Amino acid sequence: MFDNCIIMAGGSGTRLWPASSSRLPKQFLPADGKKSFFSLAVERALAVTAGKVIIITGKSHIPNVIADTAKLDAGKKKRLLVIGEPEAKNTAPAVACAVVYSILNGGGEKMLVITSDHIIEPLKTFKSDAAIAAENAKNRKLVVFGITPARPETGYGYIETGKASAGAYEVTAFHEKPDLQTAEKYAESGRFFWNSGMFAFSANFMAEQFRRFAPDVFSCFEKLKIPSASSYKKNKGIHILNTWQGLSSAYRKTKSISFDYAIAEKCQSTVMIRVNFNWIDIGNWEEYVKVRSADNSQVFSVSSENCFVDSDIPVALAGVEDLIVVIRGGKNGSPASALITRKGRTQKVRDIVELIKKSGKTDIL
Repeated sequence: MFDNCIIMAGGSGTRLWPASSSRLPKQFLPADGKKSFFSLAVERALAVTAGKVIIITGKSHIPNVIADTAKLDAGKKKRLLVIGEPEAKNTAPAVACAVVYSILNGGGEKMLVITSDHIIEPLKTFKSDAAIAAENAKNRKLVVFGITPARPETGYGYIETGKASAGAYEVTAFHEKPDLQTAEKYAESGRFFWNSGMFAFSANFMAEQFRRFAPDVFSCFEKLKIPSASSYKKNKGIHILNTWQGLSSAYRKTKSISFDYAIAEKCQSTVMIRVNFNWIDIGNWEEYVKVRSADNSQVFSVSSENCFVDSDIPVALAGVEDLIVVIRGGKNGSPASALITRKGRTQKVRDIVELIKKSGKTDIL
């Protein structure tokens, strides 16, 4: 078991626009027809953690966190702590913030960092893999979770491994997203694994790594003091660190950098757990459609085939095929927006998002 767990719940997830937006990021969308990606991440965190589950999210997303955890029993709610980021600065500052909080409050001998926007199952297997990671983390190691490649994939970073020992592999290098030819070589080698973006470590060891490799990040947070009792508030039984003195200044001063770049690629004591659980990174609408149950109550279709519709207003399809149609009608004060794309071309959504940014109409993102 881990002492504390950090759930990274920031980001906007624009690859699933317009369902995912700055107002309702991907992690708060339904993952299995009922529960959100985030809700499932909370279940995983509680299952492998004896102490606190620290949720790092944007301040504007705290209502989403509360809504998704409100139905948990009182015992589970008591273990959750929400820290709202004053601004988005990528994953390294978020981890540094949680590490400092854990040290100040006397916890975090073994810490786990998990994502909030992936599908991971079954839970029993995740717990077994996490237990191996916990054993390695207490030995002054940075532990990463590697996914056996199911195909040559150009959309993920890779972990290159060496010899295996005590249930873990020596990490020899991290590699950026490759071209297809390189990805094919990686997939065939047996030594390269997809980087899941999840980590384990002890808090004091990680503080040392930050001081060594990213002091400009960690020094901003290391100046923080133990939050006073008045710094916390409760909303539907969930504890929120509402006013941590100095936190806004820390985020303003720190640079924006990922944990991979700041620490993982530089740490010289890194091992990888080859996971046994099933892992899906829902990176585009093509993949999301595979796990989503379509609600056809507002879809009226004539002579149309193999189409998927996700809409909060009625939609009619006539004589079309292989389309993904996503419409948000502007309810609850949100701007109206629509996406129509052919299956097999959903990677182009990222280009659409860039066009919207250049147009200055970022209110719809």
